Amino acid sequence: METMFRNLKAEEIDCRISIVKQNGLSLLLYKDARVDMDILDETVGNMNWKRSHTRDNANCTIEIWDQEKSQWISKEDTGTESFTEKEKGLASDSFKRAGFNWGIGRELYTAPFIWIDAKDCKIEDSKRKDNYGNIIYTCKEKFYVDAIQIKDKRITGLSIKNKNTNKRVFLYKMEEK
Repeated sequence: METMFRNLKAEEIDCRISIVKQNGLSLLLYKDARVDMDILDETVGNMNWKRSHTRDNANCTIEIWDQEKSQWISKEDTGTESFTEKEKGLASDSFKRAGFNWGIGRELYTAPFIWIDAKDCKIEDSKRKDNYGNIIYTCKEKFYVDAIQIKDKRITGLSIKNKNTNKRVFLYKMEEK
């Protein structure tokens, strides 16, 4: 059985702020568990895959029915707790990681380093300091993937906009169509 999952669409990719400094911030790209469920349903059919969790949701196994072999084929991975809703976050993370093992959204691992300059977002002093006495900066703005180009499961072009201003704040090798 060789299942080929499609590439993620721009609207299926979320941006999360990773690090905030006085001069800018970095973003990470991620997908949520609903994306994996939708792609599994669309690709193999909603009755041809299943998931199970073990170790108090730390591990998730995604099984896909292989008609040719008349058996379930499984891939498993482990997750980490989230800051909110710890148990649910753990189950969701292990599910998404098991999805990566099947190739769902694996292209996100090829994302370039995404740096947003301070002139393109509102960075504020949080009025707190870290353990070393450095000011902790924060940004409450949201960002979204405006467009993405993927070839051979590798990101070859990426455009990100600031949701608050709708201004493009990051561009990586986008080719005109």
